[in-house]
Amino acid sequence: MTTEARTIESIRAAILNGSSTATALATAHLAKIRAGDQIAGQEINSFLSLADERALAQAARIDAMAAKGDTLPVLAGVPVGIKDVLAMQGAPATAGSAILKGYHPPYDATSVAKLEAAGAVLLGKLNCDEFAMGSSNENSAYGPVRNPRALDRVPGGSSGGSAAAVAAEFCAASLGTDTGGSVRQPAAFCGVVGLMPTYGRISRYGLIAFASSLDRVGPFTHTVADAATVLGVLAGPDTMDATSAQAPVDDYVAESAKPVEGMRIGIPKEYFAEGLDAEIRAAVEKTIEDLKAQGCTVHPISLPHTQYAVPTYYVLATAEASSNLSRFDGVRFGHRTESPKNLSTMYRESREEGFGAEVKRRILLGTYSLSAGYYDAYYRKAQQVRTLIARDFLAAFEQVDAIVTPMTPTPPWKLGEKTDDPISMYLADIYTVAASLAGICGISVPCGQTQGGLPIGVQLLAGHFQESKLLRVARAVEAAQPAA
Repeated sequence: MTTEARTIESIRAAILNGSSTATALATAHLAKIRAGDQIAGQEINSFLSLADERALAQAARIDAMAAKGDTLPVLAGVPVGIKDVLAMQGAPATAGSAILKGYHPPYDATSVAKLEAAGAVLLGKLNCDEFAMGSSNENSAYGPVRNPRALDRVPGGSSGGSAAAVAAEFCAASLGTDTGGSVRQPAAFCGVVGLMPTYGRISRYGLIAFASSLDRVGPFTHTVADAATVLGVLAGPDTMDATSAQAPVDDYVAESAKPVEGMRIGIPKEYFAEGLDAEIRAAVEKTIEDLKAQGCTVHPISLPHTQYAVPTYYVLATAEASSNLSRFDGVRFGHRTESPKNLSTMYRESREEGFGAEVKRRILLGTYSLSAGYYDAYYRKAQQVRTLIARDFLAAFEQVDAIVTPMTPTPPWKLGEKTDDPISMYLADIYTVAASLAGICGISVPCGQTQGGLPIGVQLLAGHFQESKLLRVARAVEAAQPAA
């Protein structure tokens, strides 16, 4: 697909003016993916399965509407990919795990259904770290994903396939999920926009759970305006998800286009400490200057409990994973081992064969922190610290409208570089997990590249249900970047 026709607005315009059709666009994207999901002979491995019949049927419906002169829905003909942790009727839902190989859900996740109702053409399911656990998309049972911007590098995780598919222009938008940074970090690594909405802003119904108090559905797009468009489609309450919020839904596209003059931008000192790559620091500092030039005022702030965010996250997230993944036991859900000797053997061997190393590690960590004698020392204490982290942000947003931080401490690393060092991998989340614990909204926006051509993203954060403010600042950052 050409650069000129890769955004939601340009695709819809092409269908409206007759220069293309939804069917032609869907066919071209499916052919591009089926040709090997490849760039320069290297397999990106972003798609795990394709949904040709469903995609082409939807495209035909859009073309019929256009031929009759009917008003087209907001995502008419837009090719979209779905992370493989979201249910999509008729398509596999593996969550990147061997334990769910062959599972086809009989229903659509609410977010998937809303996309299709808005005219989106659903191309298929996207690769991810197993059960969304990882920062590099190397934990998938179906092979790692390569970064389209640097084929020897990771795309980030866990939504690496979702970010890579947009970056490679296999689709115009995609859905990912963010538990501790899994939309924002891959977006930064692949040079696209990745939005994490406020917890409860988008329904989680139909999402295969990792950590239920942290999981959020969010879009990847080429532009901030496109992210605003998709958010407008997905946002809102859902009777199928008791945690979805009743908060009103703004016109995010219109709100994002408003000027940022007079907005107060917070710069937390804790995010610019030792360990931050020099080129990333320079790019983020330039972004801050760009916002000042557009009329924002900049204020130093402190988020004093940031240093506890990573250990707090890895106690709480693993505890919830231990609980959520207990259902995959070979009886109720998931792979069952062949010819087990007894019930105990069946449980053990089914899970041993079905789960990968990182998922097993997190189940063990979570079970330990929930066990008798350790619950108070670990899980309860982590919940208390989570409250302190959330209070830091609440206090900060009394002073500022948005916060600017680096998105990642380093550029994307090479495939295989950190697979044997899980602690190093966990520390890649150092700038993302605090916002996840606090439940606020955040976005990653491209803000430059390293001398070696690797993408750099900046993280913007705003308060609960303040996506309109967040998108305004994001669009201002985007506007300050040189034309591609």
